[in-house]
Amino acid sequence: MGNINLLAVLVGTAVFWLLGAVWYGPLFGRAWRRMNGINGRMVKDATRTTNPMWLIMLLSFAFEMVVVLMLGHLIARTNPAPHVIMMMATGLAVAVMTPALGINYLYQMRPGKLFAIDAGYFVVGMALVGGAFILLG
Repeated sequence: MGNINLLAVLVGTAVFWLLGAVWYGPLFGRAWRRMNGINGRMVKDATRTTNPMWLIMLLSFAFEMVVVLMLGHLIARTNPAPHVIMMMATGLAVAVMTPALGINYLYQMRPGKLFAIDAGYFVVGMALVGGAFILLG
């Protein structure tokens, strides 16, 4: 068993999190907010009625780090070749994260386009995380 590459975990998490800023900002932000029923007024008032944005960002980073840390653990335990690291990273997104999201969205009766935006974020994000592990491994 090897040690978890903590630098790769930190960089991978940061890349995943920063992708979210682009994904839910200029790429798909307007459509994502519309399908979730979020308008500008709600965003402005959110700090008074729900969690403040800094807490949302901090917790999303922490949750993504848990996922990336799990991938780091799997990599440390198996010492795989680079192509297998990419298979593991994207496999977690495609075979675990996306189906879990899909089940949740089915029962919430959410739009398929919203599922595609969120699932796409997980798949692309985890592919970037896999790349970080390969580059820093």
